[in-house]
Amino acid sequence: MIPRFQEAKLKEELSQSNKVVVLYGARQVGKTTLAKKILKGFSGKILEINADRQPFVEALSSRNLEKLKGLVSGYGLLFVDEAQRIPDIGINLKILHDELPELKILITGSSSLDLANRIKEPLTGRTWTYRLYPVSVGEWQQYTGSNNFELAMKLEEWLLFGMYPEALLFENYERKAQYLQELSGAYLYKDILSLGNIKYPEKLRQLLKLLAFQTGSLVSIHELSNSLGIHRDAVLNYIDLLEKAFVIFRLGGFSHNLRKEVVKMDKIFFYDLGIRNALIENFTPIHSRNDIGQLWENFLIAERRKKMEYQRLYANTYFWRTYTGAELDYLEERGGRLFGYEFKWKSVRKKAPSTWLETYDNALYQLINRDNFLEFVL
Repeated sequence: MIPRFQEAKLKEELSQSNKVVVLYGARQVGKTTLAKKILKGFSGKILEINADRQPFVEALSSRNLEKLKGLVSGYGLLFVDEAQRIPDIGINLKILHDELPELKILITGSSSLDLANRIKEPLTGRTWTYRLYPVSVGEWQQYTGSNNFELAMKLEEWLLFGMYPEALLFENYERKAQYLQELSGAYLYKDILSLGNIKYPEKLRQLLKLLAFQTGSLVSIHELSNSLGIHRDAVLNYIDLLEKAFVIFRLGGFSHNLRKEVVKMDKIFFYDLGIRNALIENFTPIHSRNDIGQLWENFLIAERRKKMEYQRLYANTYFWRTYTGAELDYLEERGGRLFGYEFKWKSVRKKAPSTWLETYDNALYQLINRDNFLEFVL
């Protein structure tokens, strides 16, 4: 099993805290596997509940203290998998937490779109929330013991087939592609279709495909609306749902209210490039592709997000672009300073845009390429 950096933190919370521990993440990133590994080290009796088992669901939806006590009687830990599918899960967990403070509670959810709504208000101040992403470069290094040279040799494979645990463990490229094609179908966003009140489900996949082609580019909601033939509000709603299901994420433009800076449109990236490439049905080798710049940018920003989440690094993140053409692929605002980054697949040398340094006198700049990317993601 590939070790996950969240394991130690989750174990610590369950052993030392009496709060409800919530683990979010997309389907198939390894939430259930990680949770069950953690549960093996728990000394007390464990009640494991899958949200597909109706008798348990009825009890956990009842808002009835006696029913809830009857459900967990004799157990030291309650584990609820795919909790977003249980109605009123938040208020029922609140009752358990408040009335049985000695009971440990761990829940997982493959979508925050409904689970967050159901637990946020009832469980205010009663949760610790963690996110699990596809495997990070650091986790792969820990699993394989690879040195920096060996990690760099895996780059092209990661850019094509992504970092989902099962995809990583397939040695055959054809099997990797087959797995990703299956995953990128309705299964990946099943929660959105079942919980998001989608009026035009066929438009969801069409939207994802359009976004896949526009990875790393400024996204026009107006153009997407026209291409799909649906209202812009529907497009915005679908993008929001896809974010909450951990399929995509947005990056906004940075500005200190300077008229010359582009801030009205976002860039959209995929948490996993294997999914992105499956959506456009393109697993062509790197040397034959015309989107290597997009892949490289998406890979680095997604890996950086994993690093920041797992190492508890806090920063505001953006891209930067002016109407005159000056741009930086990515920047972080942290510790009162601005850190600008430009990503190049080829090992070129490039200076920071003069406009960037002139406008923000406390700003730093770094070029990230294949020679130094590990220091950015590890």
